[in-house]
Amino acid sequence: MEYIIEVEGFKKHFRTVMTQRKVEAVKDVSFKVKPGEIFGFLGPNGAGKTTTMKAMMGLIRPTSGTIRILGGSPGQYAVMSRVGFLPEQPYFYDYLKPQELLHTFGRIFSIPRSVREKRIDELLRVVGLEDARNKTLRKFSKGMLQRIGIAQALINDPELIVLDEPLSGLDPIGRKEVIDLLASLKSQGKTVFFSSHILSDIERLCDRVVIIDKGLVKAEGTLEQLLGSGSGEKEILVGGLKDVASVELLAGVKSVEVVGSLVHRLVVENAQADEVLMSLLKAGLHIVSVSDQRISLESLFISQSGGGPAMEATI
Repeated sequence: MEYIIEVEGFKKHFRTVMTQRKVEAVKDVSFKVKPGEIFGFLGPNGAGKTTTMKAMMGLIRPTSGTIRILGGSPGQYAVMSRVGFLPEQPYFYDYLKPQELLHTFGRIFSIPRSVREKRIDELLRVVGLEDARNKTLRKFSKGMLQRIGIAQALINDPELIVLDEPLSGLDPIGRKEVIDLLASLKSQGKTVFFSSHILSDIERLCDRVVIIDKGLVKAEGTLEQLLGSGSGEKEILVGGLKDVASVELLAGVKSVEVVGSLVHRLVVENAQADEVLMSLLKAGLHIVSVSDQRISLESLFISQSGGGPAMEATI
C-alpha cells in the first residue's frame, strides 16, 4: 500500500443551530501519509485539525472531498479494526478500573480473553500504570487519563495510530515516555498520525508534517524541506578564530558564537556566503562545515498561522 492515509480536497461546513449560518470549519485540506511514518498535524486552535481527524475516523462526513484510510473508507469495521484512536478529550466511565476499561475495548475488537489479559498487562506496563491498576478512573489525574487513553488506542495492536494531542496534560517525564513509545511504534513498522502544540516534540519525532490554518494547508513536507532552506542563511562552523570582532564586521555576517573548543558558529546571509568563506580561508582559518541555516519549527508555525509572512507554495 503506497499510502496509509489519503485526504483529497476535504471540506466540512456546519450550520449554526440558531441562525442556520454556514460555518466553513475546513475549506480545503489535502495530504497523504506513507506507511511507517510519524506524521505531525499542526495548526493553531480553530484551524480544523480535530474536524479533519474526526472525518478520518468516520465520526463526521465530509461536505465534499474524499478520505481513504488503509485503502478503505472511514467508518468501515474492516478498516477501523486496524486503527487505534485517541480523541483530544476522551471520556471514560469514572468507576471502571484500567484493566476493566481495556477489557471493554478489547471485546469491541473481538480479542479473545486470554490474548486480552496478556495485552492489557503489557500495555499497563508500557504506559506506566501498573501501580494504578486497582484505582478507579475517577481518581486518575489528567496525565494518568491520557496514559490510559493511549493504552486503549493500542489494545487492538493497530497498523495506524491516530492521536489528537496525546502529550496534553503530561509532565516532562510522562512526555518523554510517550515520545519513546511513539518512536518504538515506528520501529515496529506502525504508522503514527498525531497533532500537538508542543513543537519541540514534533521536531524530535516526525518524519513529515502538515501545517493548516483557517481550514487550509499552508505547508507540507519533511522537516528538512520545511526548515532547512527557509531562512535564506548559511551556517558556517570555523576553527581557530581568535579575532571575532573583525569577522563580525564582514558583510553578510549576522552573528558569531562559540559552540566548542576553538570552534565558532557564523550565521551568514546566502548572498554573501562565498565572500565570507574566501575571507576566512585567506585568514588561514579552518572551515569545519557549511550548511543551510535551519529556521525553527516555531518560527515556521507562526509564519503559517497569521503571525508573519506566509509561504506561497506547499512543499
